[in-house]
Amino acid sequence: MSEAHTPLLEVKDLVKYFPVKSSGLIRRTIGQVQAVDGINFELGAGESLGLVGESGCGKSTTGRVLTKLYEPTSGQIMFEGTDLAPLSSKQMLPYRKDIQLIFQDPYSSLNPRHTVGTIVATPLRVHSVVPEKKIMDRVKELLEVVGLNPEHYNRYPSEFSGGQRQRIGIARALALQPKLMIADEPVSALDVSIQAQVINLLQGLQKEFNIAFLFIAHDLAVVRHFCPRIAVMYLGKIVEIGDREDIYNNPHHPYTQALLSAVPDVKQAEVGGRRERIMLEGDVPSPINPPSGCRFRTRCWKAQDICAREEPPLLQIGGPHQAACHFAAPMGEEHGTPVRASA
Repeated sequence: MSEAHTPLLEVKDLVKYFPVKSSGLIRRTIGQVQAVDGINFELGAGESLGLVGESGCGKSTTGRVLTKLYEPTSGQIMFEGTDLAPLSSKQMLPYRKDIQLIFQDPYSSLNPRHTVGTIVATPLRVHSVVPEKKIMDRVKELLEVVGLNPEHYNRYPSEFSGGQRQRIGIARALALQPKLMIADEPVSALDVSIQAQVINLLQGLQKEFNIAFLFIAHDLAVVRHFCPRIAVMYLGKIVEIGDREDIYNNPHHPYTQALLSAVPDVKQAEVGGRRERIMLEGDVPSPINPPSGCRFRTRCWKAQDICAREEPPLLQIGGPHQAACHFAAPMGEEHGTPVRASA
């Protein structure tokens, strides 16, 4: 790959396990929570990738591992050609300003004892990117960029609504002019009437500052609006990844098909009738002891013996579209023989 086409972020076989300790005086490790188990994807400068899946699939853990809030168990996090995975906290400091995180909860992510001015100014002071005399002017400028009154810099978070608090969090993340923002369900805690405003703000910032986004969410409609590329996660694995139109109009993995069947279809409502809902049976298996082979097989209507024996790799379906299923097929088509990689 030439330098001009080198991705901003390249994730290779990323793994994050959390140890499960026994109770008692001597606490031994008795198991591992396999939160993220060998995922791969790329993200170019100024691009956005949506990471979707139900609660507990590992998407938020992925975001925190990429920012090194959690240390990866193994794998590589290649950022502009440098592997961040083995770096210490001190070695990570120069990269902190380039990778920022927007937290899910706009209430708990802001210190209630600090004013908005202090909250937004903190990263500027830590990284010494603006002279002390100009910090407050920069804070007011950032508040104005995210649609807040710059004169409110001396107010406290409790004086703002949920949507305004999330804008404060966005201003803090934007302060260092990052190259990559990881948005961890940035609108899920907001009223529906406010969600569109925050999404439009993020899209405007992306275009203006050429920021790459990893957009983590469980709301498929929001992700479709924001991200040209989508990756679907299930129990620590990426099971399908591709362009927006491929994922939404031509899903090949049974889990993706089940997710999309639950999304209200406005076009279908216009012509009448309802799209058939795929009801998955059973609960999501424990990440401490996931099923052998394909992790989705315990809830999949296509599952056969091979699904228990062999873990399906992500195989190319067409263009950038990939799916990890032995019987990957469009909705309504059933393959009787396993899909194999082309020679």
